[in-house]
Amino acid sequence: MSVEIYHNPRCSKSRQTLQLLQDQGVEPDITEYLKTPPDAATLKNILNMLGLEPRELMRTKEAEYKEAGLDNPELSRDQLIQAMVDHPKLIERPIVIKDNKAAIGRPPEKVLDIL
Repeated sequence: MSVEIYHNPRCSKSRQTLQLLQDQGVEPDITEYLKTPPDAATLKNILNMLGLEPRELMRTKEAEYKEAGLDNPELSRDQLIQAMVDHPKLIERPIVIKDNKAAIGRPPEKVLDIL
């Protein structure tokens, strides 16, 4: 069973989700996405698995969101995805992926649905 978590160790929800996985006997592959951001193709795949549009995966309260003008409704899907590649801090966390299914660990228990 291969499970991956896009993790930020400074985020309490991300730490709680990782602990929940480990409590379930799952040792996920950990990607610290702030150090190793996903590329645009990976983000598109994650969005498809989640059934979300880019803004739904973005942390809209981050300063980078407002500074980059990402609330502009004229921006395309690809432009928003590129903004997350350029500013990975904007990506909602944690994201857990298993067998072409993904879940956002908010609350952490939501990831149990894909295990």
